[in-house]
Amino acid sequence: MPTNFTVVPVEDVGDEEAEAEGSKPVSLEKIFREENDADTSQGPDSGDETHRESSPFIISDGNTETYYDGKNMALFEEEMDSTPMVSSFLNKLSNYTNLFPGACEHEEGEDDYRRFTSTVPQMGTFIGVYLPCMQNILGVILFLRLTWIVGTAGILGSFAIVFMCCICTLLTAISMSAIATNGVVPAGGSYYMISRSLGPEFGGAVGLCFYLGTTFAGSLYILGTIEILLIYIVPTATVFKGSDGDAWSNNMRVYGTCCLLLMALVVFVGVKYVNKLALVFLSCVILSIMATYAGVIKTLIEPPEFSVCLLGNRSLKNENFEICAKTEDVQNVTVTTQLWSHFCDSQYPNATCDEYFNLNNLTEIRAIPGLLSGVIKDNLWGDYGPAGMVIEKKSQPSVSPEEPAQETDDIYVLNDIATYFTLLVGIYFPSVTGIMAGSNRSGDLRDAQRSIPVGTILAILTTSFIYISCVVLFGACIEGVVLRDKFGFSVKKNPVLGILAWPSPWVIVIGSFFSCCGAGLQSLTGAPRLLQAIARDGIVPFLQVFGHGKANGEPTWALLLTVGICEIGILIASLDDVAPILSMFFLMCYLFVNLACAVQTLLRAPNWRPRFKFYHWTLSFLGMSLCLSLMFICSWYYALVAIVIAGCIYKYIEYRGAVKEWGDGIRGLSLNAARYALIHLEETPLHTKNWRPQLLVLCKLDPELNVKHPRLLSFTSQLKAGKGLTIVCSVLEGTFMTREEDAKTAEQNLKAAMVAERTKGFSHVVVSSNLRDGFSILIQSAGLGGMKHNTVLMAWPAGWKQARDSTARRNFIETVRETTAAHQALLVAKNIDHFPGNQERLKDGTIDVWWIVHDGGLLMLLPFLISLHKVWKKCTMRIFTVAQMDDNSIQMKKDLQMFIYNLRLDAVVEVVEMHDSDISAFTYEKTLMMEQRTEMLKQMQLSRTEREREIQSITDVSRGSIKRKKCSGVDAPPLNTQSIPEDEAQLIHDRNTASHALVSDKATGAPPDRVHMTWTKEKLFQEKNKQRESIGNVKDMFNMKPEYETLNQSNVRRMHTAVKLNEVLVKKSHNAQLVLLNMPGPPKNKKGDENYMEFLEVLMEGLDRVLLVRGGGREVITIYS
Repeated sequence: MPTNFTVVPVEDVGDEEAEAEGSKPVSLEKIFREENDADTSQGPDSGDETHRESSPFIISDGNTETYYDGKNMALFEEEMDSTPMVSSFLNKLSNYTNLFPGACEHEEGEDDYRRFTSTVPQMGTFIGVYLPCMQNILGVILFLRLTWIVGTAGILGSFAIVFMCCICTLLTAISMSAIATNGVVPAGGSYYMISRSLGPEFGGAVGLCFYLGTTFAGSLYILGTIEILLIYIVPTATVFKGSDGDAWSNNMRVYGTCCLLLMALVVFVGVKYVNKLALVFLSCVILSIMATYAGVIKTLIEPPEFSVCLLGNRSLKNENFEICAKTEDVQNVTVTTQLWSHFCDSQYPNATCDEYFNLNNLTEIRAIPGLLSGVIKDNLWGDYGPAGMVIEKKSQPSVSPEEPAQETDDIYVLNDIATYFTLLVGIYFPSVTGIMAGSNRSGDLRDAQRSIPVGTILAILTTSFIYISCVVLFGACIEGVVLRDKFGFSVKKNPVLGILAWPSPWVIVIGSFFSCCGAGLQSLTGAPRLLQAIARDGIVPFLQVFGHGKANGEPTWALLLTVGICEIGILIASLDDVAPILSMFFLMCYLFVNLACAVQTLLRAPNWRPRFKFYHWTLSFLGMSLCLSLMFICSWYYALVAIVIAGCIYKYIEYRGAVKEWGDGIRGLSLNAARYALIHLEETPLHTKNWRPQLLVLCKLDPELNVKHPRLLSFTSQLKAGKGLTIVCSVLEGTFMTREEDAKTAEQNLKAAMVAERTKGFSHVVVSSNLRDGFSILIQSAGLGGMKHNTVLMAWPAGWKQARDSTARRNFIETVRETTAAHQALLVAKNIDHFPGNQERLKDGTIDVWWIVHDGGLLMLLPFLISLHKVWKKCTMRIFTVAQMDDNSIQMKKDLQMFIYNLRLDAVVEVVEMHDSDISAFTYEKTLMMEQRTEMLKQMQLSRTEREREIQSITDVSRGSIKRKKCSGVDAPPLNTQSIPEDEAQLIHDRNTASHALVSDKATGAPPDRVHMTWTKEKLFQEKNKQRESIGNVKDMFNMKPEYETLNQSNVRRMHTAVKLNEVLVKKSHNAQLVLLNMPGPPKNKKGDENYMEFLEVLMEGLDRVLLVRGGGREVITIYS
């Protein structure tokens, strides 16, 4: 039924005004900070990404006044700004009041006076909750359709309908009471409760459905008003004449549109009159119900005079005749009656008449036999039928004609629509809606925590008793053919309920007319404010314009949209067709109220502490199931349409809506589901068929803390066809205390780069004393439970040769070793900046896989996953393998083709033969150059270490000399021509003692590689001699004939393999879009680390895009289903 719902803008009172008017409570915005500005002309606060409800304290008004005074709490004085004193907190809380979401502020705006805050609410349970719910629940269906439902479905069927609907609303009221008493419910009613309990997506979807339901409720009441007007009050005022359905529908459309425009004008100009007349409308409802009960009691004494005329067992419309007889005696002369002319071709007794009229007699029975008549036995069971069926009294004797009757349908009472049980459920359910009226008024209650549950449940119990008693009393008092007469044609066009009421049918006519008018006005008042509340929340971007309104807060644009949607319902022009639509939207709203309560109860969130204790998740689940069942019982296609509309709104808000964090239950449900899934994943080992790359992406950051290789993230998203986990991480050198802000900035930059490259996953930045330890920590500990990474992706350190030290080389090799030890796969991308972006499309080319050793099948799986992405979709896959001298290359190719076929991969297979050959001079030369370079680097590193030790000893002597000079009061001359500043000497000391101190000093800007040194004369000559020797050795290396027998034969063999493989790779795959290659592992003996990088460089030389792949030691692809 109608929804008394308004959203009131509240302007802030300045601090000075608040202090001057200490008796006034602070405004709603100052407490919960939901709205940015009370003036609706400034638009909704959609740009505020940090919602005010996320504030940890109620006192968040931005007041910088210090609440600390005195010395008793000096221990906490530095935190007073963020954590106020309890006394200040309670003082603010006691001054808080939540305004009634009615139109009091709008009324004051119209009177050119506005109060900034309201007085302390004083409404109790009866006035504030019970009566509004009664007014909203009782309405048009009770007066215009309940008698017809009882006659069509029977007493038992009607009882089942009423019982189901009342139980549904009762269970919903229990859930709503639990939510409404779990804290303060500001203006917003059910929308606020659902959105704050289930999140913005569900809240927006159900809020808009509730808005549509309230809007169509306005159409329902307007159509009811016009039906009463044109049938019972002014039947001659029809514009379109005729007895057919089209003329009636057109009359409903014309008068309904005029009534809608008139009501919209009243709401726009004088909404205060709507609220003031609410008591008058409620009085009309109560008087009508009292008149009905009085009429029932009167039937025990004297039944009403109304009678029904039956021809055989068929009910006749008696509006056009007075006497229920074929003939009558007038002055001893038998003449035909008015009824005769409807069935015969003339007024004479010898006229040709309808056969059924000739065979059956006319009978006149009482329309209301009374409680003691026993008619209840005839009305126990239903009487359904198709449209156009004549309403008959089954117990009355009748003779059917052999031939079809003539066209006399205008005299019989007919079914205007086909009737069946589910249709009646949909038509009846709007009569039990309106249970949210109490929660909408929570701000105006003296004790909302007690009044809302008690008032709402008592109102539902009272109205349920009224409906059930009316079902029984109608069936026990009124004749069945009269009950099935929807419009009262058989009782001279009086409402069926009206002929039962005492003292006159006009009590019901006038009472129901004003009740429908008031309900329509309430709907047109509440629906725009509900839409305005949704628009101001900013969760649906295209609705933001409807958050604007007049200067006094009236939602002008929302009212226009509401009138437009309401007109759609009026154009339907049938109360029976609009009612199921209304039922769908309200049932969906009630369904999600029950879902919200069930979710919150099952999650046992710490904030779930409702005052109302008589709830249980099983009751909420039962109410939710009943709502869903009633939706499909009423109309399965309307139910599907409502679900599709809600689903589309949900996905739209999820995709385009503003990010809001309301502490909703869906987030808690996600956390619980994630926890359960993680625990369940860890219980059982992962099967090969379920293996997918869970990537840990190691990113480098530039000095501005931006991602150095964004194409690494692009390649990550292209690999994500496996839908696995992605963790993008980086490491900063230093300590967390000194680089906390840098870590936050770096993580934000990582997230921004992930969004730009469309990489979905998680980001993390670790601060460590050095990069090697940081990456080691990430490899060991990233992920959680069963959602840990199994693959590490990183870029090839391209500048390792040009680096002054070997840090980059050592970090890379140690990362390879640690991933191997952790049984994780490793992917290393060379020339990552040359890889295609997500917006590029490779029109042709190949993805070449060089399968040299089998390490789990990852080399086969990766190109398949890459080719699923639109960037690589048109590339073909080629698989190469290497055959030695003893291998049968033809058989290898057949076996490989069969293996690829069983793996369900589409690829071209090729076997490359590599025969044993002598090691070339080029290989020896490359090996010699590599070893000479390695030896030279060792000498340079050793010399550097000796220099640092010498500097340390000189620094100690220098400091002791300076101290002695200072003690003697004489300025000390410089120790040598190149003196060492104290801070640089300290830097050298720190580098020799603690690695994290080194990194901290680097962060402060001290140059790490430039060192001022002090030399003795002997040390200077020794160093010059060493440098001449090393330079001479390098010159001799290119002039002399290589001493092959002095080279390490293991290095020679490895270099030979790298050179030969590189020749084949370049020959076959130099034009490939991507080359995937087995990555050889580092030597077990760490003395060969210096040469490992050289081998890899030689192996990849001449190729553009290369992905080195190293398996994790387990099978990741299988031929089995």
